[in-house]
Amino acid sequence: MAMVCLSDFEAYAKKYLPKIAWDFFAAGADECSTRDENILAYKRIRFRPRMLRDVSMMDIRTKILGTEISFPVGIAPTGFHQLAWPDGEKSTARAAKAMNTCYIASTYSTCTLEEISAAAPGGLRWFQLYIHRNRAVSQQLVQRAEALGFQALVLTADLPYTGKRRDDVRNGFRLPPHMKLKNLEGAFEVCKMSLLDPSVTWNDIYWLRSLTHLPIIIKGILTKEDAELAVRHGVQGIIVSNHGGRQLDGGPATIDALVEIVEAVRGRVEVYLDGGIRKGSDVLKALALGAKCVFIGRPALWGLAYKGEEGLQDVLRILQDEFRLSMALAGCASVSEIGRHLVQFSKL
Repeated sequence: MAMVCLSDFEAYAKKYLPKIAWDFFAAGADECSTRDENILAYKRIRFRPRMLRDVSMMDIRTKILGTEISFPVGIAPTGFHQLAWPDGEKSTARAAKAMNTCYIASTYSTCTLEEISAAAPGGLRWFQLYIHRNRAVSQQLVQRAEALGFQALVLTADLPYTGKRRDDVRNGFRLPPHMKLKNLEGAFEVCKMSLLDPSVTWNDIYWLRSLTHLPIIIKGILTKEDAELAVRHGVQGIIVSNHGGRQLDGGPATIDALVEIVEAVRGRVEVYLDGGIRKGSDVLKALALGAKCVFIGRPALWGLAYKGEEGLQDVLRILQDEFRLSMALAGCASVSEIGRHLVQFSKL
């Protein structure tokens, strides 16, 4: 079967992954309305394309935190990649490096930070952190990531507790016995209760800054008020994210939340987005509304489920080609020409 668009990979993953793994990756919280709205919201945004512009030479490169990537799509942090492909996060790291883009490795990886690093030396990697009740565990992870050459720290802010994902409850989801949360081995003996620390506040950003020289990006911001607080607390970037609709059901689609956040930060920090990106034209819409780069979560897992590193490269390549084409058809020859003038919200 020819893989033409991202939904082809989704259909493949749904057909061939074990049901418990598919349900885990696909799950949203409660009725999944926020998960679904992440995708639907793009359909309400229309382009205002410009004609007769010279688009014979296209430049789709951009920079994030000063590092150039081949196009403005990276890989969002998601857990348990071995559920999708035996080599897990090692394949993800290799695909990201091959496509010259950024991979955010999750605290909840099924490969160690060391294995991820060794799989793709020199690749652009950021490390996503959950702060745990046992702060020593979090501190050690941050210091390991920095020593291994990860180039930024991404603090997830929207998970004081895990959202209710009904299919996981029904399935009694747990990792198969041969898979481990490799970065946290040993930590479970210290913390018998939930590992996550629900007492984390903005003040903990100061604590994180005391541990590392890495730039700090905060993931999970959905309001201008929190965007202002993020800037005030000295972060270098914000990822507008609702955790793929897996946390609070009934929150906004990320593309809808993006506008007020971009307005609030006024260029003082870089703003990125994840959630609902399924086509190159979605990437273009997000950039037009002020995102510097977008990150894909579930589509990366579908690519892994299809053919590991090669399948994920296919997913990224399709998005890259679609993004380039959408830009050209909208009259933009380079990323710097993309702006708010390019889109309007439909009246529907």
